[in-house]
Amino acid sequence: MKTKMKLIASLKIWVVIYPSITFALHLLSKSSMEIPLYLKTFLLTLVLVPWMVFIGVPFVDALIKIVLEKEKQRES
Repeated sequence: MKTKMKLIASLKIWVVIYPSITFALHLLSKSSMEIPLYLKTFLLTLVLVPWMVFIGVPFVDALIKIVLEKEKQRES
């Protein structure tokens, strides 16, 4: 994989993971339970990894595809 493609993939992952982690941490902070860090990390990864793989990144890919197709139509 070329460097440009790696950078694009990294950006797509970041666009999904940053708000996802922020939202999940916000939800956990609202909980009245005190959760140890290792358990909080386990819960976040248990939920967010499948979210990233099956929903988040494919959604970003679909949005990018739609935008690129519209740009291509405008150029034609």
